[in-house]
Amino acid sequence: MVEMNSRKAAIVGCGFVGSASAFALMQSGLFSELVLIDADNNKAEGEALDISHGLPFAKQMRIYAGGYEDISDAAMVIITAGAGQKPGETRLDLVKKNVAIFGSIVPEITKYNKDGILLVVANPVDILTYVTAKLSGFPENRVFGSGTVLDSARLKYLLGEHLEIDSRSVHAFIIGEHGDSELAAWSSANVSGIPLNKFCEMRGYFDHEESMRKIADDVKNSAYEIIEKKKATYYGIAMSVKRICEAVVRDEKSILPVSSMQKGQYGIEGIALSMPAIVGNNGVEGLVPIELDEDERNCLIASAAKLQEVIETSVKL
Repeated sequence: MVEMNSRKAAIVGCGFVGSASAFALMQSGLFSELVLIDADNNKAEGEALDISHGLPFAKQMRIYAGGYEDISDAAMVIITAGAGQKPGETRLDLVKKNVAIFGSIVPEITKYNKDGILLVVANPVDILTYVTAKLSGFPENRVFGSGTVLDSARLKYLLGEHLEIDSRSVHAFIIGEHGDSELAAWSSANVSGIPLNKFCEMRGYFDHEESMRKIADDVKNSAYEIIEKKKATYYGIAMSVKRICEAVVRDEKSILPVSSMQKGQYGIEGIALSMPAIVGNNGVEGLVPIELDEDERNCLIASAAKLQEVIETSVKL
């Protein structure tokens, strides 16, 4: 049995998201070793060289291009490989292309690494988290996706802008699919413990329904807007990857809305979607039973049903 190196990570896929994530992780100082893997080895070598040249200004670490055999002792394997989302394309439109790509990647990972944590970042992240859990055979706590960590950050950012306060004081989650059927869990949202509607009124805002609808729509459409303007999103998700890795490496037991296999909460099981979860050294260490009102529960169940339908019609393992 290979002893895992808690300070080593691997990134599979060196496109925009993979390389931005590698850059964010280099700056974080979380890892002392980072191996980059890509179908185009030249691309992986170029990214490793480029990022390595910034190391004199950061913490000491080794970044290099490698193959799957180099990941045997990596505590975390971050999978960003896959076709990217094009303008006008939904995340679910990517299903067949990326399920096929994962069909070749995941067996290669598990051939060399049996005990690490698999963090899925490629889209559609919920479907690919499910696929990775099934193909890898890993315990489900050690396979999870970036989920709605970025969507929730976008929600906090927009609420911070709206209320003119530090977004880090906003506590709110986007849950469900990382995609068009996601929902904002408004009933549990608060600003430093003060219910959101009450805080809005303190800041002079009373038109809650319209504001909440606009902000939720802006969160949902953020990726489409960015892709339309610059063809891809990568900085926000790279910071989300860094945040998730922090929670794992430091065993923080942080509560993050990652995408993980569901265990029956609200009648949802056998699929992966995002709910607040305790994230630490062992991966997803438990789901947090967030309070939802009836409308939110119904929207969450509908989001789960949409994902279930995609799995049944488009995923052949």
